[in-house]
Formats: sequence, C-alpha cells, structure tokens
Amino acid sequence: MWLRLCLAAMVVFTGCQEDDAPVPQEPAAVPDFSFYFGADLSYVNQILDQGGVYKNQGQVQSPYKIFKDRGTNLVRFRLWHTPTWTQQVYGPAGTAEYGNLADVEKGIRLAKEQGPHMLLDFHYSDTWADPGKQDVPVAWAGIREVAVLKDSVYGYTKRTLTYLHSRGLLPELVQLGNETNGGMLYTAAPAGFPIAPIAQPERLGEVINSAIKAVREVSASAGRKTKILLHVADPQHVEYWFTKVMGQGGVSDFDLIGFSYYPLWHPAVPLAQLSNQIAAWKTKFRKDVLLLETAYPWTTQWNDTYSNLLGGQTPLQGFPYTQEGQLNFLKALTQEVKDGGGQGVVYWEPAWITSNLKDLWGTGSPWENAALFDFNGNALMGFDYMRATYK
Repeated sequence: MWLRLCLAAMVVFTGCQEDDAPVPQEPAAVPDFSFYFGADLSYVNQILDQGGVYKNQGQVQSPYKIFKDRGTNLVRFRLWHTPTWTQQVYGPAGTAEYGNLADVEKGIRLAKEQGPHMLLDFHYSDTWADPGKQDVPVAWAGIREVAVLKDSVYGYTKRTLTYLHSRGLLPELVQLGNETNGGMLYTAAPAGFPIAPIAQPERLGEVINSAIKAVREVSASAGRKTKILLHVADPQHVEYWFTKVMGQGGVSDFDLIGFSYYPLWHPAVPLAQLSNQIAAWKTKFRKDVLLLETAYPWTTQWNDTYSNLLGGQTPLQGFPYTQEGQLNFLKALTQEVKDGGGQGVVYWEPAWITSNLKDLWGTGSPWENAALFDFNGNALMGFDYMRATYK
C-alpha cells in the first residue's frame, strides 16, 4: 500500500521519502505595538514559588504564555533597590529576595520569550513607593549632598540598564519613579539627607534628569531608543505635577506621561471624562500618555484570610462586581483611553492570585477578587478586553 501511494504521489511531488519534507511556513506576524495592552506581573515569580497555579481553558500553563496568548503586548516589572524584607517575611524559610534585579531579570527573560515589550518600573526605594511613601534606600541613607544623590541615582540607573542590556534584556520602556505625586526620596530620610519632594521642584528635577541621562546613555550604546515615562497617581493630579516638574523642575527629555487610575479610589475624574483629560494633557505637554495602573473587581468574595482592597466600595454605575462587569469596565476604559489618544492600558497585578505569598501585611492576596483569574486559577473573561473591537 505504501509503495502504491508513494508512486502515485510522485506525479505531484518531486520525490517520496518516509520523513515528510519541511512545510514552508508563513512569516510570523509582526506584533502590533501601536496600542499597549499591558500587565504588571511583578508578583508572578514569587506566586509560582509559593504554590500558585495558572490555567487557560482548564489547562495548567505558564502565566507568561497565558498573557501573551490572550493579547498582552506589554509586561511591567517593578524594581526595588535592596528589598531584603521580601525574604525576611518568610522567616527561616525565606530563600530568595523578590523585586530585586535578579528577580526582575528572571521575569523579563521569561516574559520576553513570549514576545511582548518590557516596561521596567524603578521605585528608587527598598520597598513600595506611592503618593505618600517614597522611602530612601538604606544604601543611600548616608548621603548629605545633592550632587552625591544625583550621582547615585544616575549610577544605579545606568548600572541596572547596562546589566540588562548585556543579557539581551534591555526594556523598551523605563519608568523613573513610581506614583511620585509627592516627589521622590523624601520619606524615612535621615536628618541632612537632600530630599527631593515636589515642594522643591528644582531639586526633584535634578534627580529625575540624572536618571534620564543614564537611560539616554545606555539607549545610545544599545543603538535603539528606550522610551521614558514619569508616573503620577490619580488623573486629577497630573496637570499640576507635570506643570511644576516640567516648568520649575526643568524636566523635558521624556516620552510619556504615565498615570494610575483606579476609579473606585479616584472618583474626581469620572470614567466618561477620562478621554477629555488625556487629550488635554497631550495638547498641553506635547507628550504621549499611558495608563500605567488600573483594576476592577469581578466578585466581592475572597479566597483567603487576607482582606481585599477592592470590592467594598459602591460599584461604578453599569459595572457590577461580576465577570461581565469587570470585562465591560475594561472595554469602556480602553475606549476612553483610545478616544483621548492614549497609548495603552496596563492592568496592575492581574495575576495576584491566592498562594502562600507573604508581604508586609498578610499571606495570600488582597487582590484575588480583582485579578484576571478565578479562585481556581482559571483565566477569566476579563482578558477578552485585549481582543475586543474598538472604534
């Protein structure tokens, strides 16, 4: 039978052999990065180490692959300076630090294998940096002169990016500071430390510009531009902050305005007005805009004893705390960003499911009801906003 089939096939094919000849493949599609559908996956390595399991359509898979397959084209990682506490919270069982350069390198490598662009978020702290907390790293506590602080920020930024570039992992985007509404490096500061709060915009500008200089130098050495973002929480604060930093602070050489928008916490700007805000910022500051953090609950239930941060608030009108409500919120939010001319939407910690992960306040996750996975680790319909059709 095999011989007859083979001889017959020779009428069409030039030869016959038991091993099939390679079939020509269509060229791989060029990823579309004109609009970012992003995810902050900073906790993923730790969650996997602490027993977390992720599934797509019931099948256990790498979370990095799940996000890529569901439409993510930008992955964000936060970087702390020396986060020894991330090991210490486990007591004698702690074996690794998380959020340090080694952890970020691992995350970028695993995520980059799937094809998305990378966004590195410098916190310039050993721990969480946010609007009310910008703790000075312990390694810099002895600094007493602005010139030394600027050099430390410059050197740290440059060494980090140079190292990642040497590993073929240079991010496409770099965020200099995290939710810097009040400035940088001004809390938990020893007496005499040259703090850089927004109340001293000239000094804050000097610190930011020293970091920008480092990024630009590594970018030039790498032969490709790395886009720079500055980041403020709550859209109501964006105009004030960027006016002050770009004006008195003398900061101009950056590419994107980044902002956090959790409408359950940031009600001053209603969802329906977000597009107007984005368009106004683009016009006034002549910069692109990226929504760097957002989230919305899909349930009010919980999966551990760690109290949830979202879900206790009154839901936005038209967006109940259901899977459909979460998806519809994300679609409406994305349309607003697009209508305003924004460059993308980044979901904050959509993979923060329950596991044995420990932080400074509890074990598990206070975010599992706002993740993009259910309590069994299955990907939710909320992912579908990345593949939705927009005007």
